[in-house]
Order: sequence, then structure tokens, then C-alpha cells
Amino acid sequence: MQHRSFLSTIDSIRIPTSVQEALKYENWIRAMNEEISALERNETWEIVERPKDKKAVGCRWIYTVKYKSDSTLDRYKARLVAKGYAQTYGIDYEETFAPVTKMNTVRIIFSLAAHFG
Repeated sequence: MQHRSFLSTIDSIRIPTSVQEALKYENWIRAMNEEISALERNETWEIVERPKDKKAVGCRWIYTVKYKSDSTLDRYKARLVAKGYAQTYGIDYEETFAPVTKMNTVRIIFSLAAHFG
């Protein structure tokens, strides 16, 4: 019975495919504002003059819905991501993005290292 409730919850929430679509809903606007605030708070970027002979790497919004373990809605999440396919190897790769490791992965590696010495 609980899985039916979870499936109906998933189907009831529309995930936008564009910014124009997301801007029609207060929940997605709030999620985008939270993401921008987090990027500014963490000093993720700084505004600089673009060299005349260079193109800026574009970005786009990715939208997801997060659920709690009991299948209830946790929050709407919006992420601003760089369009990595627009980068040129060796030219604009530096400080463009940073890979992140999940804490569970780090714990597993430590436990394996401790186990095998």
C-alpha cells in the first residue's frame, strides 16, 4: 500500500524542463532562489570581465524533487549547472567545476583500508 502512495506522489508533481516553465510555480522559484543564495554564500564564483576573444561557458537549471524515506515530499531542488560539453580541453577547464565525493563512499574506502591494512 505504501508503494502506491509513493508512486501517486511522484506522478502528481510536474518537473519542469525549462526555466520559463519553472517560473510559473512558487515552489520552483523558491528552490532556484535557495540555489542562488547557496552559490553566493559559498563564494562559488566571482564576476570578472570576459576577454574579447573568449566565449563564456553557459549554464542551465536542473530540477528534481527530493523525497523522505517514508515517501513523503521532502523538498523541491533546483541546481544551476555548467554546460560542460561547451568547454575546450586545456583552455577553460580550470576552476569550472569541482567533483564531489559522497560521505558514504569515503566511509567505505576507509573501512576497506582499515580491514585490509
